[in-house]
This record gives sequence, C-alpha cells and structure tokens, in this order.
Amino acid sequence: MRPGEQFFNFYNHDFVRLAVALPAVKVADPAFNGFQIVEMMKAAADRKALLVLFPELGLSAYSCEDLFHQRALLEGCREELGRIVRASEVTPVVTVVGTPLQVDHLLFNCAVVINRGRVLGVVPKTYLPNYREFYERRQFAPADHAVSGAIDLCGQSGIPFGNNLLFQADPQPLFKFHVEICEDLWVPVAPSSYGAMAGATVLLNLSASNITVGKAGYRHQLVASQSARCLAAYMYSGAGPGESTTDLAWDGHALIYENGNLLAESHRFPVEPQIICGEIDLERLTQERMRQTTFGEAVRRERERLRGFRVVHFDVDLPCNERLIGDRIYERFPYVPSDPNTRDERCAEVYDIQVQGLSKRLAATGLKRVVIGISGGLDSTQALLVCADAMDRLKLPRSNILAYTMPGFATSTRTLAQARRLMKAIGCETNELDIRPACLQMLKDIGHPYAEGKKVYDVTFENVQAGERTSHLFRLANLRGALVVGTGDLSELALGWCTYGVGDHMSHYAVNASVPKTLIRHVIRWVAETERVGAEASAVLREILDTPVSPELVPGAGGSEPSQETEAAIGPYELQDFNLYYTLRFGYLPSRIAFLAWCAWSDRLRGGWPDIPAEHRHQYSIGQIKENLRIFMHRFFATSQYKRSCIPNAPKVGSGGSLSPRGDYRAPSDSEDAVWLQELDLIPDTE
Repeated sequence: MRPGEQFFNFYNHDFVRLAVALPAVKVADPAFNGFQIVEMMKAAADRKALLVLFPELGLSAYSCEDLFHQRALLEGCREELGRIVRASEVTPVVTVVGTPLQVDHLLFNCAVVINRGRVLGVVPKTYLPNYREFYERRQFAPADHAVSGAIDLCGQSGIPFGNNLLFQADPQPLFKFHVEICEDLWVPVAPSSYGAMAGATVLLNLSASNITVGKAGYRHQLVASQSARCLAAYMYSGAGPGESTTDLAWDGHALIYENGNLLAESHRFPVEPQIICGEIDLERLTQERMRQTTFGEAVRRERERLRGFRVVHFDVDLPCNERLIGDRIYERFPYVPSDPNTRDERCAEVYDIQVQGLSKRLAATGLKRVVIGISGGLDSTQALLVCADAMDRLKLPRSNILAYTMPGFATSTRTLAQARRLMKAIGCETNELDIRPACLQMLKDIGHPYAEGKKVYDVTFENVQAGERTSHLFRLANLRGALVVGTGDLSELALGWCTYGVGDHMSHYAVNASVPKTLIRHVIRWVAETERVGAEASAVLREILDTPVSPELVPGAGGSEPSQETEAAIGPYELQDFNLYYTLRFGYLPSRIAFLAWCAWSDRLRGGWPDIPAEHRHQYSIGQIKENLRIFMHRFFATSQYKRSCIPNAPKVGSGGSLSPRGDYRAPSDSEDAVWLQELDLIPDTE
C-alpha cells in the first residue's frame, strides 16, 4: 500500500475481482448470444470486476457441429464480435469471449481478449478432442497449424494471434493472465503450465464441457490441481443453458480456484444466466512462487520455450479510490479450519505429529520416562496429553510420565487444583514441588528486595520462578533417567514471551514449539469432546479451556484466580496468531495484514457468527488491530529472535510455519523493526 491510497479497498492491497459468466445461448444465433454477452459484461462491470470470462464458442454456441462450415454463421459471429468490441468502449471490464474464426483459410476455435474498444489478442485452441462424443478436428484446426502470428479483426490490424500470448495489466504488475480452451486443461501438460511459468498469475479456460455422471467432480480435481501446481488462480467457464441436447447435456459449470482453494462456484444446470466473482490474492500467489524455489527451477528448465511467449500490455482503470470491501471470507483463525469436520481432522493430525515426534525421540535416546511441569494451563496440558499418547503407543505405562506441579508465589488455587486433577485423570506419576523456598533463597543470594520483605515484583522476581521450575525439571531428569518435555508454544516464541535459557524457553524436546496458542486450544477441546483420555480428564480439560492465559508469576489479591493476564501485556492471542500466520507464512506488509484482519474480525462482513464459538465472538476496530499489530511487529522483528535462534528440537506441525532455525525460519538476532513500523503507519486509526 502507498501513502494516500484508500485503505478500505481490496484493489489497493493487491487483490483483483474477476468474474466468470454463464450466459444463455441459442445455437447458431450470434445476435442473441452477442446481446447476452454485452449485458453480462455490464453486470460484471457493475460489480467492479476487472475481467469477465465467457464460455467456449459462446458467440455461436459450441454444439453447432457442421454449421461451423457455414459462412453465414462465421460472418454473423464476426459482426457480433465487433458489437462487443464497441460495447467495451464504455464498459470498463476486460472481456474474454469464445468464437470461431477463419484465419489463413483454416478455422480455429478461439478466445478473443477485448478491452476499451480494442482486441488485445486472439488465442486459438491447442488440443482438439476427437474421441468419444467429440469431433472437433472435423471442423477446426489446432493452434499449431496457424501460419500468421498477427491478424486483422474488427477493423484493427496487427492483432497478436497464437497460443503463446500473455496479457499484462500495466497498472497492476502482478496481474498477468494466460488463456487456454477446454481440452487444453485435460492433457498431460496443459498450455497454462507454460503460461504460469512464463509469469501468468491468472489462468483462464473457456470451456463448453458437456456433462456426464461424475464429470463435475473430475472438473474440480483438474482445476484445483492445475491451480495448485501452477501456484496460480484458475477460472473455468462451462457452457450454460441453451446448448443443443441432440446427443449431449450441459450443466453450465463455472469455477474459480486459487492455489488449490475453491473461491467461487456456479449452480449447475441453471435455468437463468449466472455470474460468479472471486477476489484473487495476487500477492499471495507471487509470495508462494518466490518461496517455492522448485517453481523457479521448472522455469529455468523450460526457459527456451518460455522465451517464445509474447506479452500484450493493456491499460485499465482500477477502482482504487472508493471504499470497496470484497466478498471473500478471511478466517479469523488461519491455523484452525472453520469447518467442524475438517477441524477435527486437523486436530487429530496435529496430535499425531506431536506424538510421533516425541515417540521417535524417546526411542532414539533409549529413555523410557519423561519429566514435565504441569501448571494447570493450556500449554502444559497439551504437552501432557501428547506424553500420555506417546506412552500408549510405545506400550509403556503412563506412570513413566513424571509430572510435577510446582506452585510459586502467584499460583492460584484454581490452576493448582486443575493441575492435580489432570495428572490424576491421565494416570501419570503425580508430584508436587513447592519452589518458593528455592526461589526465596535465590532472591536472597542475589540481594533482591523481595527477600527483605518488600513487594517488588519485577522481571527478576518473575524469572527466578520460571528458572527454578526449569532447573528442577532438568535435575529431576538427571536423577530419574528421563527426558524433559517442553511446553512452550509457537505464539510465545513469536512474541518472545518465554524466559530465556534456564526457563520455559528450554527443554530436551519441545512438542508444542510449532503449534500456535489458538490451535492448542482447539486440539484440547477436540480431545475433551472425543474423550480420548476419559470422561474425568475431559471435565478438567473444559475447565482449563475456560481459564485465562497467565504466567502466574506476580501475586494478586485473593489468590483463587490467576492475577496476571498474558493478553493484557502482549495482545489477544487470536489477533497475534493471525498476525503471525501472515507474517511468517507469506511475509505480507503490515498494512495488508491489518486489512485482512479488519475484514476477518468485522461482524458485518461475515454476516453473523455461524462458525465461531461464543468465547471467540469478539470484534476489533482498525485502531485496535493497528495497536496490537505494532506490538507484534516490534516483538517479532526487534526483540525476540535471539530466543528462537537456539530453541530445542521440535517437530514441525503445520504449513503455517515453524520458528526453528533448523526448519522454516532463519533470521539475525539483532535486526531492526523500522521498515515494518514505518509501513504500519499507513494504517488508519479509525474507520
């Protein structure tokens, strides 16, 4: 985002809205079909779409068969094509239509790209199906038969012609598209694969595609797979109502995918014309290509072929100056699927990855016991559950889990009771070790005011407790021949919310180190709901889920509840995990992250709360989002890397990233945060 741009407009954050249209058609009636196309162009423009894609041979209808050899039909299509070109002068949307065109005495099945009263280029179909119900080679020639690289059309000369064209929008450098037609997608190496390697971020397919049983599902597989392999958006437009049913049927199927994810889909077997739209995240696609270095390696291997592509530049007015919020849903919890079934599968897989990692480490060391500190909070609970499952899989008794709860100066009666009940329900060896005498001795030895009766609760006071807990765990591991299991999570590592070295930063193996706080919460809930560890443990788990996150290092009044709240100091974990995901996974600008967060955390944009548990039904203003993002950026980039540079071994769990220097993330420990904070200043304080 640049200074002075409208923040609340997705075009200013490198999104583009694209449309796929399914007009009504009449077989061999170009005038009717052209009128329908023009009307849907207007509808797409009204929806602020940058481009609209129509089906294969939409000007004539696909099912004309030998009527394609009739001159009246071909001339009628050219005439209507001219009308569409003229309409585009006052309709601000790039239009891609299908039509038969005779070039150099050959007939081609073509896609025509139109913008602002100009034909930008014409792309002929590369692969012509001639099997089963298809007879295209009876009427058409494939693209490779073309002699001319430029043609005259609609009163224009020198129009690029061929299947090696890319179309580049000059005002938006990330928007470059490639066009292929129907069967081109169904071959082992689609032309769009080369188009993507040549730089296209959006791939278009004008299709007719009759329907047979099961074919719609296969279309989904093809489009999803091609968009994922090419790290691109893929738009697919199938023939709509009106095609001939002499021998075939048509379901009017339109799809928009982005890197394997479905953004929009039409209703099949429509009675009326349809138009679907999707906001394509161009920045996400280019970030993926930059990170996935094998994409670049494929480009290098095919560089001679890719040099044959021609780039057609065009201008377009992006609607950047108005407030424009997209229809796309941005998940509040990017580490946690919103769909309940998918969420359960994700939780099970996270659990299995953690358990497999710990099981292998125990087998490698030859140790059969683990030591773990239990606080009665989220992280140690999740780690204990992993230890229990690991013992079960290794066919070892759960009594080999040497669990210690270690109350300190600020431990609440609530969390202490939860820790005791949880250890009992799991069936591990239950121990309680009061660290206050050792902490008091340490404070006395170093001359801290608290040892003299003064209520000084500074960082030294806090870290003495965290350090004593960890020190005891390591010595207990030595004494009893065990491995210390760490409990700290990914969110804490991102924010540096851990005591360095001899503290909760260190362990022999850190099972939670790449699991964020929001995901841990859902995994524990899943364990409770499925009663994987029994009804008694599930009851305790639900209580733990309802307990405020706290380090419990500073005493408060009463002592029945935790006196400190972590989120009051470092911001809500639900927001900070959102910030972490888009910073670590994609390297987005702070302003872009803030825009996505504002879209995700606004009730009026989501239309209610159907997929959000009651305890997470929060809203954040853009000012609150900016404030917490500033905390995140400063802590992540300027103050916390030295802790991440030397973390214990831990299994990588999710594609959202790990902070291990041996895994996903390597960074200097003494970098600055100035560029991130400077860009963050572009975010408004109010809506």
